[in-house]
Amino acid sequence: MTAASSPSKAIERRRERRVPVHLPLVVRGKDLHGSTFEERTSSENLCRGGAAFATRYPVDLGLQLEIQIPPPPNPASGDTEFSTQGRIVHIKPGKDQQELIVGVQFTGPRFHRMFVSEMS
Repeated sequence: MTAASSPSKAIERRRERRVPVHLPLVVRGKDLHGSTFEERTSSENLCRGGAAFATRYPVDLGLQLEIQIPPPPNPASGDTEFSTQGRIVHIKPGKDQQELIVGVQFTGPRFHRMFVSEMS
């Protein structure tokens, strides 16, 4: 059984509440076949210690990724690009067979930008 076929497969232990917010992400890593990829996607949710996002690449638990969150379009905010590394700790099916929703725990710097939930 692969992570993609197991909707409840996880090695995750959340310590912080995740906030549903869609921010652009650039994700880089190696897939299950060892091929390097770079994907532009967006977050499903975020917290200071991790993020969840959709991917179309075959990945599995434990894989390490590089993650970048560009600054918001408002340059007056003073926010800069956020870059970190993350380890995949959760995988569930996405909206179609080619998509996975992956949760990563940041293993590099933690996210300190303020953001507001899109759920109201």
